[in-house]
Amino acid sequence: MQNTLKHVAIIPDGNRRWARNRGLPTIEGHRRGFNRAKELTKKARGLGIEILTLWAFSTENWKRSKDEVGYLMKIYERWIDDYLKEAIVDKVKLIHIGRKDRISKKLLEKIQNAEDQTKTFHNNTLVLALDYGGQDEILRGVQQLLKDNPNTDNIDEALLSSYLDTKDIPNPDLIIRTSGEKRLSGFLLWGSAYAEFAFIDECFPDFTPELFEKCIDDYRKRLRRFGK
Repeated sequence: MQNTLKHVAIIPDGNRRWARNRGLPTIEGHRRGFNRAKELTKKARGLGIEILTLWAFSTENWKRSKDEVGYLMKIYERWIDDYLKEAIVDKVKLIHIGRKDRISKKLLEKIQNAEDQTKTFHNNTLVLALDYGGQDEILRGVQQLLKDNPNTDNIDEALLSSYLDTKDIPNPDLIIRTSGEKRLSGFLLWGSAYAEFAFIDECFPDFTPELFEKCIDDYRKRLRRFGK
């Protein structure tokens, strides 16, 4: 029997390395990466994957140069505008997870507009993890939980889960990281406890829909025990 596969999450690593290896400016690597991301969202739907999460920008990525962060944010603005058209046609819900207090007002408005225009769609979901970190998510959740329940002594898994950014999103079945790095870097820490992993040598711009499908095929052959 094949494993069920509802939610795939991707750490799209290696855009800058891809560009440097070709003597190109890093912005070109990011541009190719964003184009690849759009291709993979379509491929995921074609493979019957209901939820796809893309880690667009981590809480640590603010440490990059001001110029790089600046053009990344501009790319996000354009990408959301472009993707929203496709999402409406294909009835894909868009959800943002991550902090909302540090990105620009303009980008936040575009994200919230996309969420609002797609909130009634249920067949497919794209989760955009932007200014997201797993430790930050848990910390913010605990802080808000204690603020709302200052005298509670009964904090269980369900209660804490309800305060996380991912509260309405099923845990990932498969997490894929490109560029040869073999770590989560804090991605989806709470929900990844029993996720399967695929670490791909290719940098993200070279992670083709065909390679993506191979990852899915490999996942379906695995035996998942969930601690049993």
